Amino acid sequence: DPAPPRRSFGGSTHPQDPAPPRRSRAEPLLQSMPLVRLFVQKTLNKPVPLVALQAKLCKVWGTTPQTTKIILTKVDDWTSEQFKEDVYVSVRAKATPERTRDVVLEHCRSVQAAFAEEGLIANVRLETYVGESYFHVPPAK
Repeated sequence: DPAPPRRSFGGSTHPQDPAPPRRSRAEPLLQSMPLVRLFVQKTLNKPVPLVALQAKLCKVWGTTPQTTKIILTKVDDWTSEQFKEDVYVSVRAKATPERTRDVVLEHCRSVQAAFAEEGLIANVRLETYVGESYFHVPPAK
């Protein structure tokens, strides 16, 4: 059996695979919101307005509040203050052909700007996962 074509972060690396369809800027980039985890030090003296940030991130990712999950974790301390951030933003999102490196970096900058609008300095990181390796069991209704 031949090995399946390798996939890279930005899409297929197989020369016979067609390029992903172009999306207009008006089309939502994502079908579901990435998981967004916020880490702040317990000593932070600024508010972290989750509802306002949720609305801003929905605009960035083209989602609704019903599919948006933001988790705030307050920590005692963390290492290295080289960036002087108020919030460490960790995003996990499904890898898709539309999420090229340039698109993801643009969205990370937009996330950073959303926090800046709320007076917060954000250090934003994003990692992608392969959808077939993701599992979720929500609570029964």
